Amino acid sequence: MLRPALLPYSRTLGRSMSVLAKALQYEHHGEPLDVLQLVEKKVEKPKNKQVLVKILASPINPVDVNIIQGRYPIKPKLPTVAGSEFVGKIIDIGNEVKGLQNGQHVIPLVNTAGAWSTHTIYQEDQLLAVSEKVGLAEAATIYINPCTAYRMLKDFVHLLPGDTVLHNGANSAVGQAVHQLCLAWGFKSIGIVRDRKEIDVLRDQMKKLGASLILTESEIRTTDIFKSGEFRRPKLAFNCVGGKSATELARHLDHHGVMVTYGGMSREPIEVPTGPLIFKDLAFRGFAVSDWHTKNHDKPERTQMFKDLLKLMEEGKFVGPACEMVPLEQFKESAKAALSFEGFTGKKFILDMNN
Repeated sequence: MLRPALLPYSRTLGRSMSVLAKALQYEHHGEPLDVLQLVEKKVEKPKNKQVLVKILASPINPVDVNIIQGRYPIKPKLPTVAGSEFVGKIIDIGNEVKGLQNGQHVIPLVNTAGAWSTHTIYQEDQLLAVSEKVGLAEAATIYINPCTAYRMLKDFVHLLPGDTVLHNGANSAVGQAVHQLCLAWGFKSIGIVRDRKEIDVLRDQMKKLGASLILTESEIRTTDIFKSGEFRRPKLAFNCVGGKSATELARHLDHHGVMVTYGGMSREPIEVPTGPLIFKDLAFRGFAVSDWHTKNHDKPERTQMFKDLLKLMEEGKFVGPACEMVPLEQFKESAKAALSFEGFTGKKFILDMNN
């Protein structure tokens, strides 16, 4: 139930000191279906370096659900508004704001943006202006998955054109980003997915994004594409599943290869094959994009990353994941679907704040 309205919404901010926002808020950790409440919150007129943003679209990410559950290292002060990514439109600015202006589209530069709200106040340095040429789905989902793919490709192994990247969860949002960046940068992207009946359809979808080859979990166990020389043996592998799937990634790595783990969808521990670990001197690393954003908030590498990704999006060389826009009021059904295994590797649900 919505709480009673605090103030009527006014389109003319100069005549009203505040706007009335709808937001998904929680007061304690737990399952999203149990703790999220759709409330109305008064948002004051921005002052000084503050910026008032009308949220246009915000995705439901597994990490958002994990934060609500209290199972993620990031633990916002409660009560708080959920959601970490968005694309929005500036509708008012404080008198000290110099680098942004009304009407611009913006994305957040902070990890916990309180994005599941129709309107929110941010500091000027917490926002990045983006071109309206960038689609809503692409802009709304850039902060987590494309940045994860970008950094994993850049930071762990120096890859050369023609080098192979092997990764499981290849139809996930990160997997789709890896395919597209590999295509743009001249690498070979070989993705592993679960066995399924509609595998040919999925293969076609991923190859259109840039995948060089898609193998099922059964096929990767018996493939000879590396022994035959059809593809270079991978120096870099990405794991978001764990268990036996991670074992297969490690088994195919080249000497001194690196496997980067950024998720654990199967909730099974990573099993490392002893022989390759010893005789190939493999390395195993972990990566969390939220931690990277925090540590590199003011670094030029972060600025360049957003510049590169947004340029690819503007040029139509990078598209957002398959998604479904849903009204804010349908958050419970969407959050439940996003947390399922299919939600990790199927379509992404994006809250449409315009409805």
